[in-house]
Amino acid sequence: MAKPSGAICNLDCTYCFFLSKELLYPGDRFRMADRVLHEWIRQTIEAHRTPEVVLAFQGGEPTLLGLDFFRRAVAYARECAGGRAIELSIQTNGTLLDDAWARFLHDEHFLVGLSMDGPPAMHDAYRVDKHGRPTYDRVRGAWDLLQRHDVDTNILCTVNAANAGHPLEVYRHFRDDLGARIIQLIPIVERATAGELDAANRGWRGADDERPLYVQHGDLVTDRTVGSEQWGAFLIAVFDEWVRRDVGTVFVPTFDAALAAWLGMPPGLCIFRETCGDALALEHNGDVYSCDHFVEPDYRLGNITTTHVVELVASPKQRAFGQAKAGTLPRYCRECDVRFACNGECPRNRFIRTPDGEDGLNYLCEGYKAFFHHVDGPMRAMARLLRSGRYADEIMNERGRGDPA
Repeated sequence: MAKPSGAICNLDCTYCFFLSKELLYPGDRFRMADRVLHEWIRQTIEAHRTPEVVLAFQGGEPTLLGLDFFRRAVAYARECAGGRAIELSIQTNGTLLDDAWARFLHDEHFLVGLSMDGPPAMHDAYRVDKHGRPTYDRVRGAWDLLQRHDVDTNILCTVNAANAGHPLEVYRHFRDDLGARIIQLIPIVERATAGELDAANRGWRGADDERPLYVQHGDLVTDRTVGSEQWGAFLIAVFDEWVRRDVGTVFVPTFDAALAAWLGMPPGLCIFRETCGDALALEHNGDVYSCDHFVEPDYRLGNITTTHVVELVASPKQRAFGQAKAGTLPRYCRECDVRFACNGECPRNRFIRTPDGEDGLNYLCEGYKAFFHHVDGPMRAMARLLRSGRYADEIMNERGRGDPA
């Protein structure tokens, strides 16, 4: 994925892990030059041997670069396509969109991911602008604008301390109030920094207490962080609603990935794959990092203006990064009965100890184990339906469809 504006954003979401990445490039304008844009598009297309190539823009806030930047990107992608279909996607907070943007996104068949965390009070708890003002109304306006222009739009919802206790309210808001049909659920896990740990050890939380800490599994995390059991309960509540009435009409990637696991197929989400290393992040200046969650000096692979992205993906450093996901699993995970569905989830969250004291257990382990055990029966049933040439949504006939309680 490309980050054409780097970490620069017009919002100041308090849980955002990426805003601080601008410190990697002091004094930079954080604006991708056309030369870098062209290299990324050309190399990405060259790197694929498939009939379709996905070009994904994220941030920061990518719309800060303006509509003309994206018009140039699309025009160049068409030049390089060589007969292949180009799929375009953009993740945005939506607050800068207007009719011109919406027409462009529709006409160029962009898939738009809109960041929203639920109903107003839950969304506004952490998703604020640079002045600390709430943003829900502006984001909801962007959703309505995109729907009027018939833009293919999904919701990306982070699950955090403000909304984790209200799973059905969040899900039904997206499904019923917005009419969303693809809902991505991303847990917020913020581990305390070294400075915060030092402050906590000295009994001081900071002058303005901006990032209070609390203890989970013996580790300090910020109080915006979703609890592990809380995350599992959130997924279970949404799944029970979904499997009763929404299979085949609402798509939740976490559930799709679980069904793939029960079918013995690769999951669509990298966090559940046995190994990783193919989801690189491209910074505005052409620097390539091992992963969106590892944009740090130790994980910089090189720059596409001097080294082709294929070489960077295939480099020993990146292959070692990807293989380490499986190679560093503690025995507790290797012996787990739902490892086939989880594979230890994302390495960024592996910072607690197993019950027998081994390092490297995922912070969200308890929640994921509860969820995967809970869905075992329905997943087996849907997998059985699909293997017999039928449709997964037939499970709703077996379980009863009815109205929500």
